[in-house]
Amino acid sequence: MKKDICILLLLVLLFVSNLQAAEKGPTADLQPILHDLTGILADESLKGDEHRTKRREKIMSLITHGFDFGEMSKRVLGKTWQDIGEKERDNFTRLMTKLLENVYIGKLESFSGQTLEYIGENIKEDRGQVSVLLDNAGVKIPIYYIMRKTDARWMVYDINIEGVSLVRNYQEQFKSIIRKDNYEGLVKVMEEKISSFSTELK
Repeated sequence: MKKDICILLLLVLLFVSNLQAAEKGPTADLQPILHDLTGILADESLKGDEHRTKRREKIMSLITHGFDFGEMSKRVLGKTWQDIGEKERDNFTRLMTKLLENVYIGKLESFSGQTLEYIGENIKEDRGQVSVLLDNAGVKIPIYYIMRKTDARWMVYDINIEGVSLVRNYQEQFKSIIRKDNYEGLVKVMEEKISSFSTELK
């Protein structure tokens, strides 16, 4: 009898544990990523040009756990994604990740103690949006993290800052380049842009 009760209790605990894991929302997955990111940016031992490489390695190592660059790249490229092979998709995702690292991480590095306030989340099936207010010296900037649920966790695939979508912004730019110079031309433009960042950092 006691053995049966123990087994029943164990099953109940496992069920509750699995239920809690299933109900874990996008904010719960995003919050620790952003918390650790602000910690890296505020770390005095990582500030300055002499620590840029180490700082960026830490940042990219962190955000690759919370940002789905594959999904982001797919949406940025639009229907052209369907026209290219797996190898080209992998290369495009690599270039897109590197471009975002240079453009957006460069901007993040000017972080100087701004605070984040989580104001809500919306979930529809496997899609979610986490709404955040960035307080920058009293000026509150709304940021929306657009996320999707993967097998492992909720992952960010777009960021909307004051009504401007990162994905839509690049999508429009890249469409224009593809119309003029085809996909190969876009890859060349991206490679040149990334190379120019590397030159600036020397």
